[in-house]
Amino acid sequence: MDMMREAAESDERVCDAALARAFDFLGKRWSGVLLGTLLTGPAGFSELKRALSGISDSMLSERLSELRRAGLVERRVDEGPPVAVTYELTSAGLALLPALRELATWAMENLPA
Repeated sequence: MDMMREAAESDERVCDAALARAFDFLGKRWSGVLLGTLLTGPAGFSELKRALSGISDSMLSERLSELRRAGLVERRVDEGPPVAVTYELTSAGLALLPALRELATWAMENLPA
């Protein structure tokens, strides 16, 4: 038993690097919920702002830009008239759907409202 304890104590615990990157990126305030909001389909800036109660215009703009640079969100401009800008998930963004659904289910079952 002592040998097992010594072996366990000598093993250094390390966090999975990919998981750390994912939480570093998605853990930024508003990023995850913004992606979750876009899972239901494309939306304009005003619609997203209404859906994310409490987010400022500048923060929404910043998060959308970050998600675009990461290749998770695409910005589409319809020249109109009137000109309309919508944001939608790319295939990489849509690939998050199963994980986001699992997180939502876990939160409903395990976190206080």
